[in-house]
Amino acid sequence: MEALLRSTLAQFTTTSKWKPRPLCCFGLENHNSIELNQSKNDIWRLFTEAQRNILYLNRQRVQALQQLDETKREYKSLLEKVNQMGSQSQTHDFITQDPFSISSDLLLRIDSMVLTGILDTREASGFRSLVISTTLNVADYFTDISKSDAEILAQLRHLSSKTKMRGFHIIHICTEMEPVASVGSLASYVTSLSHVLQKHGNLVEVILPMYATLNLEKIKSLREVKAEFSSYFDGKFHRNKIWTGVVNGIGATFIQPIYYSSFFDNEKIYGYPNDFERFSYFSRASLDCILKSGKQPDVIHIHNWETSIVGPLFWDIFVNQGLAATRIMLTCQSFKSQCLEKPDKLALCGLDPAKLHRHDRFQDNNKPHLVNILKAGIVYSNKVITMSSIHSKDQIVSTLSHGLETALDTHKNKLLIAPFGYEDSSWDPSHDKFLPRGYTADDMRGKSVSKLALQQQLGLPENIASVLIGYMFTEDSDADLENLKSLVWDSSRRDAQFIFVGINKKNKLDSFQEDLKDENVRFVDEYDESLLHLMFAGSDIILCSSDDPMLQILIKAIKYGTVPAPVNVADDRLRNYLDLDNTQLTRFSEYIINTFAYVPLNQAIDEIKKKPSQWNRKVLEAMSKDVSWDA
Repeated sequence: MEALLRSTLAQFTTTSKWKPRPLCCFGLENHNSIELNQSKNDIWRLFTEAQRNILYLNRQRVQALQQLDETKREYKSLLEKVNQMGSQSQTHDFITQDPFSISSDLLLRIDSMVLTGILDTREASGFRSLVISTTLNVADYFTDISKSDAEILAQLRHLSSKTKMRGFHIIHICTEMEPVASVGSLASYVTSLSHVLQKHGNLVEVILPMYATLNLEKIKSLREVKAEFSSYFDGKFHRNKIWTGVVNGIGATFIQPIYYSSFFDNEKIYGYPNDFERFSYFSRASLDCILKSGKQPDVIHIHNWETSIVGPLFWDIFVNQGLAATRIMLTCQSFKSQCLEKPDKLALCGLDPAKLHRHDRFQDNNKPHLVNILKAGIVYSNKVITMSSIHSKDQIVSTLSHGLETALDTHKNKLLIAPFGYEDSSWDPSHDKFLPRGYTADDMRGKSVSKLALQQQLGLPENIASVLIGYMFTEDSDADLENLKSLVWDSSRRDAQFIFVGINKKNKLDSFQEDLKDENVRFVDEYDESLLHLMFAGSDIILCSSDDPMLQILIKAIKYGTVPAPVNVADDRLRNYLDLDNTQLTRFSEYIINTFAYVPLNQAIDEIKKKPSQWNRKVLEAMSKDVSWDA
């Protein structure tokens, strides 16, 4: 206020007509009085105007403060909405980006409605056909799957036009699925195969046990179905909880026993004395769940011995309960892992031991007093697939059946040999997030960068000219350790470096590590995903099991421009496995055999050093091969 008055007075003295007069002029009293009054009026007018300005400014200030408070409130409200949307996006953002996830989640909601009694099985069947219609994009209709069952049901009923399903409805009953429950090659097989089948218009679902060690972070929209169902085991019906979720765009159902809760509370998936009881319970419960959900799948796909019991359970108990059109397909990663049990244990899940303990059913060929669960899967499945990149059907039956020769020969017409297809975008050197620099067959500079990075990380001598060789010990590794030691000692003298990944103390390989202590040899005891990617990219050669050099190891090696070499080729076992008659082999199998199967490690090292151009052509040709499931 004071500053404003001073400004007004200053303005007055510069603009007013009034001027200070000397004392000698005070005689002109009347004239001066008029002029003084005029000046006072001017001052008062300016003062009044200043007051009005001050009041106006105060009002503007109050309004500005009010607007600021309102803006703060709006900002706070907006921030709360953003945070709320951010938390919801963990569940829903992926759905807006992936129509397969929407379909899978919606189908699981339909299952939940059937199990809780909201929806009958007939109407549910129609809705499933609607959701998986190849001409209907459900993402356009169901943008928010978080709605209540009633709202979802209303939306489904609103879509009156139904399209006939042209693909198959396939349900995997299995014990592994990447990335939520992964031990061996089965996990990636189930996930990658499901992906490619979905892309071709099929409806694919997976049923898994609710392991305590399940990676819940990888499951989207995980929810417990608010209804329990019972399944038969050991003379009684026992209650189970059901959980549903979406794993990599694939609908998954998880079964959690209540009474037998300890079955899947272990630290590991396999390796317990009661494995038969655990997985036979799960297999029976899976079929009960399918039946209670009102589903009629075209194919129930079972895997390895752990779910082979599904075959006889299906044909002896479930087929006449509305599943007459369903067929059973068994896939075996190999025939090495089987399960032998006393016949009376079959009664636990409702089977008749007396009826099934026969040479043409469950009876083991080598131990006739026991039943063979994997054999039961072979006998009771409509199709049996075993995974191999180089072996023919005759070789599998005669050499790699591990005591199942008679059963496989009897059911040879339904046995198929299939190479492992590749459908994993995370394993692609052109955009692998774990590599310091990506690369392709047209630009291989990133592979050299990865090699140096791998040497640095493991403390190996940094020499780009050294031949870097990697080997992964897996559950099925069949390497002759003494032979492997000889290979390492001989190759180390020829400027080769070795990396062994996956060696575990429980594998009793301590002496192997101790004998191979060398500056050019490194061991990685713990699983490290980033290091594994770097090993495939940085290695020149990946050693593969001669029992079947295939699956992910061989395929990933080819994708990353690394040559696969058979680890046991020195003892001629691989050559004995190769079939001179290639009529039973796929084109990919022929390529693997002709290009890599006869090349022992020492020859490969010589070729790298003495014929680099020839070696590079082989690498680039391999990288250009289509190794996907479609191929």
